[in-house]
Amino acid sequence: MTRLNDGPVAVLGLGTMGAGLAARLLDQGIGVRVWNRTAERTEPLARVGAFVAAHPAEAVEKTTTAICSVADGEALGDVLRGPNGVLARGPYPGTLLCASTVAPEEVEQIAGDIPSVLDVGMLGNRDHARDGELRLFVGGDKKVFEAGRPLLETLGKEVVHLGALGSGMRMKLLLNLLMGVEVQAMAEATALATACGLDRHQVLKTIAGSGFASPVMAFKSRRLATNTFDEPDFRLRLMAKDLMLASKQAAAAGLSLPLAAAAAETHVRATEQGLGDEDCAAVARALTPNPGSDT
Repeated sequence: MTRLNDGPVAVLGLGTMGAGLAARLLDQGIGVRVWNRTAERTEPLARVGAFVAAHPAEAVEKTTTAICSVADGEALGDVLRGPNGVLARGPYPGTLLCASTVAPEEVEQIAGDIPSVLDVGMLGNRDHARDGELRLFVGGDKKVFEAGRPLLETLGKEVVHLGALGSGMRMKLLLNLLMGVEVQAMAEATALATACGLDRHQVLKTIAGSGFASPVMAFKSRRLATNTFDEPDFRLRLMAKDLMLASKQAAAAGLSLPLAAAAAETHVRATEQGLGDEDCAAVARALTPNPGSDT
């Protein structure tokens, strides 16, 4: 079986994580062919040696591995099956690493078109992607995973094979469910504290330093303390999408997850208020009568 780091790697989608992955590969001396719907995002990578493709079909030429990191299932479908998609010129002979957070069933459907597929749930932020410090949770055939391990270990400090295709996405949705609920809970506690006359900054400092806070809560507390939600680590609209996917997974399994449903509703409402492209911590603005206020 061809190893996944033989030849250049295509990176499709250069958002926060995709750009970091491409930069990491280039730093490690691996050839990279990139594509992004918004072409200007390719410029920093082109300056350091990436080949910029006009469309996904061109990006995957002469590659044995393609990493897809786009926003949602619709974007993934366009990249694979659109007029200039990966499959536009016939079957892709290499391996697709689906690092886009989509419904597990969508990943399973890809296997009908691309036999060698791994779904990769990524845990970390843009800096972790850039520095090879991600934690990667992978689903797919064991042989495909073992062939891909060297490349995956270039991208992550921890690489875990969970089982069948779709497992990586299921783990990623669980992790994002926890993150969404935790950040919203901290935002609600802070809103209550402010309404009761407590000092906002002192409350957030106390929460972040307590045994009740997770590392992500301590990290996001800094955004809440300063009401700084631009240059997002993870966009609120993507969190809303992932919470909805988690809720649908629960419904399909016959589970009632009240916290997940409530968090999904709040994040969708925040997106409808125009906060979708801000950091997910901006969910705090959906909890107040005047969500646009910085007070």
